[in-house]
Amino acid sequence: MRDERAAERRRQGALAGLRGGREQPLIGGPRRAAARPPRFFTVHLGFAAAEPAVARELAVAYAEALGLLRPELALGAAALSPADAWHRAERLFCGAVGPDGERCADVADHPGFHHAPGPGGLGWGDGD
Repeated sequence: MRDERAAERRRQGALAGLRGGREQPLIGGPRRAAARPPRFFTVHLGFAAAEPAVARELAVAYAEALGLLRPELALGAAALSPADAWHRAERLFCGAVGPDGERCADVADHPGFHHAPGPGGLGWGDGD
């Protein structure tokens, strides 16, 4: 009669090889344990206006008011477009970069100096 211990060891070794030598599930957890960095999102607010000039004034007022309530909003990215033509969006604020890296918080296509956000913000550029 043969010794069955050698055959049993080979069988156990083969099964351990199929399991990867461990008793863990085949599907692992997520590789990235850290949270993802924040991303930018856009909110589209609809409102009625008689003409584009009035719509621009209202949009600037809404954006500035929201910026006062929520300072984390990126006002430089605010844009205005007709409700049925988002591809025709026009920026609302200048956004020119100043000498200290700040961006102009004035309305787009404004005349005169550029102005940093906040009361008493730095002015730069060619003024009138």
